[in-house]
Amino acid sequence: MRAALVDRCGQPPVVGQRPAPSPGPGQAVVRTVTAPITPLDLLCASGTSYFGEPATPYVPGVQGVGVVESSASVPAGTPVWFPTSAGMAPGDGSLAERVVVADAELVVLSGTVDEQHLAALGLSAIAAWTALLLRGGLEAGDRVLVLGSSGVVGRVALQAARLHGAGAVWGAALEPEARQDALDLGADGFVALARDDSAESLTERMCETVGEVDLVLDPLCGVPATAALGCLAPHGRLVNLGSSAGATATFSSAQLRSGSRTILGYTNNDLTAEQRSDAMTRIEEHAAAGRLAVPYEVFGLDRVGEAWTRQANGEIHGRAVVDLRD
Repeated sequence: MRAALVDRCGQPPVVGQRPAPSPGPGQAVVRTVTAPITPLDLLCASGTSYFGEPATPYVPGVQGVGVVESSASVPAGTPVWFPTSAGMAPGDGSLAERVVVADAELVVLSGTVDEQHLAALGLSAIAAWTALLLRGGLEAGDRVLVLGSSGVVGRVALQAARLHGAGAVWGAALEPEARQDALDLGADGFVALARDDSAESLTERMCETVGEVDLVLDPLCGVPATAALGCLAPHGRLVNLGSSAGATATFSSAQLRSGSRTILGYTNNDLTAEQRSDAMTRIEEHAAAGRLAVPYEVFGLDRVGEAWTRQANGEIHGRAVVDLRD
């Protein structure tokens, strides 16, 4: 079967041949319709992630949308979303015509949302959704600041915060067009970030814009997270789920203790299959109703190297999605 293959870490995948997978007990065979290229895919294939360097060649793709061909628990022909551990553990991922997935990991879809759009939402939407609700404990009336609001995680977070009754929502990002994008998605305001921001100047600018916030969603870390910590209200929470702006942020012990403020870490890998399925089901429902959307660009499998490189270079508006249908 045709598949995208990472032959060497740090290089874009190439199209090649892979043996058709054989399921074991409790496993299903899924014919992949489409799969996104995500920051996690890029990180794993770089060989520099905390999961370690993956054995090559391997098929990347930590998630996908497809149709069940065989399963002990799901009827053949059922549309499903599925995760994989490609790049994090031995085995192939979703960027192949067929993939083996544990039956328990399959999320049955209603078929009411375009496959490419659902793939673009995928794990990034699940991360935003569950980081806000499960980890961050979002409550109606909370004031929410979304760092990195121009990315897929950030875009979903802006929309999800509104859907769940946030009292006010602000975005923050680097890109010039990100302000209007955030406002179009329902944000009350926006904080422009700059690569040369100092923690002190950004803290002052951020606090002037947002005042105090109850919840920060942080896929950036670095200087933006340091600044956002300075805007946390008493009993406020900052949930970190990435480090694209830097590996570390700093905080004042007095500030944390005086207001019982909390810094929380988040990873999708801690979710149970049931939690993942519940989040994806809700995401599909809202997307079908037009309440949740992200931009994406579709590529055929023969252009996977181009899609990979453009996603890595930040040249894709939203998410690169690979269509594996002939």
